[in-house]
Amino acid sequence: MLAGIAVNDSIILVDAINQFKAAGKSLRESIISAGENRIRPIVMTSITTILALLPLTIGFGQSAALRSPMAIAVIAGLITSTLLTLVVIPCVYYVFDSFISKVKKQ
Repeated sequence: MLAGIAVNDSIILVDAINQFKAAGKSLRESIISAGENRIRPIVMTSITTILALLPLTIGFGQSAALRSPMAIAVIAGLITSTLLTLVVIPCVYYVFDSFISKVKKQ
């Protein structure tokens, strides 16, 4: 579940960057525009999952002691992956795209 949400968020961001590039914007403008337009869906996806897992962390119901550590791990992973998606993915995209365009020029 955690990997699926993290990958989905990254795909949403990269797809938006590619759409802005195809529309004629520069690489930097595309990354900034994609971040501005897609931050809300990415954060909302993560927050809804985190809020859905909060009752498990509190420990209501049967066998809550078994499920609580898993819920805590997923919540921590979602917070980390959301931050990485919003910061690291655009940076890596910029570096790789700049490198590829330099190689194509040579």
